[in-house]
Amino acid sequence: MKNLIKYIAGTALSLGVLTSCHKLDLKVETQLTPETFPQTDQHYIQLTGQVYVQLRQNWSTDYFFMQSLSTDESIMPARGGNWYDGGVFEMHHKHSWNKDNGHISSGWGWLSATISKANQSLFLLKDAPESPGKTVAVAEVRATRALAFFMMMDLWGNIPIVTTFGQTTPPETKTRLEVFNFIEAELKEVLPNLSSAVGTATYGRPNKYTAYAILAKMYLNAEVYTGTQRYNDAVAMCDAIIGASGSPYSLESDYRKMFFIDNGPQIKEFIFAIPFDPGFSNGTMIYSRYSLPRSLQKKYSLKFTPSAPMSTLPEYYANFNDPNDKRNAQWIKGLQTYYDGSPVTVATTKKGYDQFYTGSDGSAALTYQVDITPNVTLRDASRPFDAGNDEIAWNMGYRNNKFYCDSTSSSRNQNNDVPVFRYSDILLMKAEAILRGATPTQGQTALSLVNQLRAVRTTSPAWTSVTLEDLYKERCREMAWECWHRNDMIRFGKYEGTWGFKTDAQTFHRLMPIPASAIILNPKLKQNPGYN
Repeated sequence: MKNLIKYIAGTALSLGVLTSCHKLDLKVETQLTPETFPQTDQHYIQLTGQVYVQLRQNWSTDYFFMQSLSTDESIMPARGGNWYDGGVFEMHHKHSWNKDNGHISSGWGWLSATISKANQSLFLLKDAPESPGKTVAVAEVRATRALAFFMMMDLWGNIPIVTTFGQTTPPETKTRLEVFNFIEAELKEVLPNLSSAVGTATYGRPNKYTAYAILAKMYLNAEVYTGTQRYNDAVAMCDAIIGASGSPYSLESDYRKMFFIDNGPQIKEFIFAIPFDPGFSNGTMIYSRYSLPRSLQKKYSLKFTPSAPMSTLPEYYANFNDPNDKRNAQWIKGLQTYYDGSPVTVATTKKGYDQFYTGSDGSAALTYQVDITPNVTLRDASRPFDAGNDEIAWNMGYRNNKFYCDSTSSSRNQNNDVPVFRYSDILLMKAEAILRGATPTQGQTALSLVNQLRAVRTTSPAWTSVTLEDLYKERCREMAWECWHRNDMIRFGKYEGTWGFKTDAQTFHRLMPIPASAIILNPKLKQNPGYN
């Protein structure tokens, strides 16, 4: 399942020889020379693998934090000072970030490096002999680079466009419209050369349908990005996937299993996914570390103690109001039991359970059944953004276990691959575009598309009507923890709302600030409005 990662073993050596052997006055004994590498399809996989490794690097950390913690989907308060980290998580929640926020700086550097790795691979592929394998490899790298540009455009809006490896002249900031147009043109140009194969053959690398999915996202959000709506174009891109010959994608009947540790190319909903493997350190997937309560380590047979700082907010969980919905099972909430029905208990003291207990017997032993409560409260006024350092604090907030915790890993790193584009998202995007004014196609309506999804997600009756608000809530249920909620909230005009402890309603926060570290390196970058 993780073969893509394993192809990278020789990449660093290959690139090192190719980029440095010309500096030596010694006879090159290795076979890895520009005349012999890259020459074959296997070489192209090794050479371009660095791009996909780089893309994986910060996906479940910086990118996840920016896209999720800045919404009502999740919150990460400090507990007894733990996880405060200079206020970086508080900034995400309150929309009070600045150009020095560590995740924003690291995220910019990560995506910039992904683009740079792509440019390097394209430079090294340039003189390789022409072949069908090379043509596909070049198209895949350019499509991945386009995805990285899309992610930067979505987060920062106005960014530089760099397509030349080794460029020494600092690039200027381009407008969001210019970046949009560049990505669109790039994807349309490489589309004919991308593979139409799905499953193991292209898993972890972009195929034609990945390019269609990126374009669908762009067109659905075009009014946000460019000021001009393009909903009919969004429908056309969705139709290129929905109506594709042989129906390569379909809805999975078991929602939970899509996100288990053994997911991979066999999942029929995954159009493009990021493969993870605990055996490789370049990019970690550690959602369980963030979300799982510490007290459930034994229940899930984990070889590490979860840190447990992240939960959802009641405002987001309110969308899970259908008792028959299978997607409810992704949440850990309420009184906890082992699989045999016995209670999960924690032995502590009265003071350990509640640090604000004022009785004289605070050191008295207390054993309680773990109860994951819905609300998050900041109880420790002596520390900023702090829920307290007791059992009450550590059990605050319903927890997400969608990417099911991995008991097979010897570390906190998980095997679960993370989807970027899924077939269900395509159905919902098409439904939304139609609701926003696009012409229905293929005999499908917004209602029929949503009911097609709900037919495999809930046993409740089919809907008889659907509004944009209904669709927004359905997206919340379907796409939780998949890094799309910020994008959705902005498009639906909800990002300036109030939730948790956030009261900021300034629209300039729809864009992140250009990091101070990036501007120091390149003074030609133009800071986004609203930030100093």
